[in-house]
Amino acid sequence: MRAVVTRVDHASVTIGGRVNGQIGRGFLVLLGVGPHDTEETARRLADKICNLRIFEDENEKMNLNLEQVGGSLLVVSQFTLYADTSSRRPGFSGAAKPDLAIPLYETFMDHCRSRGFTVEHGEFGAKMEVDSLNHGPVTILFDTDQT
Repeated sequence: MRAVVTRVDHASVTIGGRVNGQIGRGFLVLLGVGPHDTEETARRLADKICNLRIFEDENEKMNLNLEQVGGSLLVVSQFTLYADTSSRRPGFSGAAKPDLAIPLYETFMDHCRSRGFTVEHGEFGAKMEVDSLNHGPVTILFDTDQT
């Protein structure tokens, strides 16, 4: 799995002119699923992101995690994180097909919810407009194939 995690003051996703999900302080997570990912991969990545200490403490050091700041997650499916950019027109055959990707996208969100977090989301495969106010900015990349 691949994820781009941005620390935000607020974020929302709109589909067809209607807000589908929105959060205040927390993480905007753009999540891509690869063809070899499993439920265990999704759970491990969810744990890693939920424990990520990138919020500032009273000394302006990045020491606090999502739970400590009462944050939420907005998760948006993003198959383009698996783009093959070896040519000028990207290919996306490296991303998992929907029959694998959708359940793992759901597993990721369910695991975050089971840890007590509010999780808002987009709609898999929909054309979405994502709006966010990045704080910092702080953006972290995750690739489970490289850990």
